[in-house]
Amino acid sequence: MPAITLTTLQGLKHKGEPITMLTCYDATFAHLASQAGVEVLLVGDSLGMVLQGHDSTLPVSVADMAYHTASTKRGNQGALIVADLPFMACATVEQALANCTTLMQAGAHMVKLEGNAWLADTVRLLTERGIPVCVHMGLTPQSVNLLGGYKVQGREDAQARQLREDALALEHAGAAMILLECVPSALATEVTQAARVPVIGIGAGNATDGQVLVLHDMLGLSLSGRVPRFVKNFMAGQASIAGALQAYVEAVKDRSFPASEHGFNA
Repeated sequence: MPAITLTTLQGLKHKGEPITMLTCYDATFAHLASQAGVEVLLVGDSLGMVLQGHDSTLPVSVADMAYHTASTKRGNQGALIVADLPFMACATVEQALANCTTLMQAGAHMVKLEGNAWLADTVRLLTERGIPVCVHMGLTPQSVNLLGGYKVQGREDAQARQLREDALALEHAGAAMILLECVPSALATEVTQAARVPVIGIGAGNATDGQVLVLHDMLGLSLSGRVPRFVKNFMAGQASIAGALQAYVEAVKDRSFPASEHGFNA
């Protein structure tokens, strides 16, 4: 497929065509996923759990992220690559700039940061220096200890209002994409309609501009055996991984995934 850029994604939002995103950590899966039409490959710090076997994303380092970003780049066939900035890698704007530089030089086209409006200065600094930013909001796995576990966010009116305000503040600061994880579907719809940049959902209902899943989850692979509500096993009924990837792309594009049972109510 032609190389996917931020302009491409903005055009898909404008047309109302859903954007497909999957996590990816190596050259082989980057090749398969991008060949299947996945538009965005997310080199996620989820690698700490699905590849390294940790019980959270917290142990993942910038060096880990750079290694897997470079591996993903080598197999990519035109998808846009987003790399996670791992735990405490943006504690200061200086750290954020240095660590994002490392990830961009490893092959990322965009970096993803977890947080809320307090990230505005960092987002502004990175954007001014040519580093596109995706902001990850809602359930932010790096804050799992503060949140008290992997829980749906934004169910209370005050929390929902704050999330909407923070999302728009970060867009104003320069964020080029917003990712919402585990928030009520109605709230995700409101943010998507209010934002001018693409909004990607995971456990955020069907009305966002795009969807993302962890690669291992959508292939039915799990170390723990626990399957999040928002996950669908796309390997079921497929003869190959390539077929599962194609089925995922088609289901996102025709909005048959996610279905109502994959989302959350307020």
